[in-house]
Amino acid sequence: MTTSKNSKKKIKAYVVKKKMDKSILVHVKRTVQHPLYKKYVRKTTKLQVHDEVNECFVGDLVEIQETRPISKLKSWSVVRILEKCSSHDYQKNTVV
Repeated sequence: MTTSKNSKKKIKAYVVKKKMDKSILVHVKRTVQHPLYKKYVRKTTKLQVHDEVNECFVGDLVEIQETRPISKLKSWSVVRILEKCSSHDYQKNTVV
């Protein structure tokens, strides 16, 4: 079995916060099996993601990819927006 060195992880996540410049905070939802009870448990992880063009808004479903460390907390970047949130008209008119 061969593995390539350039295989980077891609994950789907929801944007939770957009208060920083060129950065967003996303929640990654996953299910894991409990080691003892064998029950599946839902877990969420918060990640800071680099958004170069500031096009993501709260509620968007985005695809993120693992990258080299950009800052102390950011090592993921936005690849594309999969689904836009319906309340963007309100968010564009407000100062963030």
